[in-house]
Amino acid sequence: MNRSAKSVSELPTPTIEIGPSDPGYLEATFSACKQLAKSHYENFTVGSKMIPKKLRPHFYSIYAFSRCVDDLGDMAEGDRLALLDLWEEQLDACYLNSANSKGPTHPYFIALAQTIRLFNIPAVPFKMLIEANRRDQKTTRTETFDDLLEYCTYSANPVGHLILYLCGIKDKKLQRLADLTCTALQLANFWQDVTRDLKIGRIYIPIEDMQRFGISEHKLAIGKIDDSFRALMRFEVDRTRQFFVDGYSLIQFLDPSIRSDFALFTRGGLSILQQIEREGFDVLSSRPTVSGYEKGKILASTWIRSKLGISLVPKSAFKSVARHT
Repeated sequence: MNRSAKSVSELPTPTIEIGPSDPGYLEATFSACKQLAKSHYENFTVGSKMIPKKLRPHFYSIYAFSRCVDDLGDMAEGDRLALLDLWEEQLDACYLNSANSKGPTHPYFIALAQTIRLFNIPAVPFKMLIEANRRDQKTTRTETFDDLLEYCTYSANPVGHLILYLCGIKDKKLQRLADLTCTALQLANFWQDVTRDLKIGRIYIPIEDMQRFGISEHKLAIGKIDDSFRALMRFEVDRTRQFFVDGYSLIQFLDPSIRSDFALFTRGGLSILQQIEREGFDVLSSRPTVSGYEKGKILASTWIRSKLGISLVPKSAFKSVARHT
């Protein structure tokens, strides 16, 4: 294990005005998780008010873990592997059962430990997310689409499993359905972030796909948008959309109280795909995003559709808006 980073203080840590021994500290750690969730851009709404109130804090604690582990793997200065080791040590401390064992000291993990205990969540999904970010320090190119899907089993699919645990769902078949949507969300993020990833030396577009469409790394680096690049991105967007289509059937197995939030995840990802299409598949000149206004429209639409008892995601959201040539 890499040991050049040795102190929890080296990890991203929120400011909490009261001390660990003060009344209300646990609640304050959950509030810090919520603040993190509300301060970061995501393609979907995190912890909407349509989620049962008792579950919301735990959505935030899982988000804080996932967001920070990605930031450590992507943006942290210094020895990222050592920082990821520290992150895992805090996770391991959440699972210590002995009264004499020292629990986690990091605020996000103090909240997460409560979530883990209440919902009996195993360590494996959390550790897979850490492992994905370790891989990112060693592997910067992906040979095939199958390789990319295998990476998603570490970087994305565990998040779906964690959310299902919050909902009391441990069924393997339903986890596999959730994997489809989580993989789709990850793929949509890859196509959205081509330029961002280039800046940190990574390319997630499979090499086999780039070769098929005649796209070199040099073309990506200089931001050249031509018909070949547009064809490549159309290809990636189209097959990503199919993952959303196939994964949406999970909604029928979910408790009605959380279906709306699942629909928000799906619509957020689909909206990014449509935005990429509206911008002519040019993901190199600027980063496609879902605006706050558009998120508000999606949230309102989902709420209205839930009250009307109709499909929470309209058929139009699953359709391409690209102009075909």
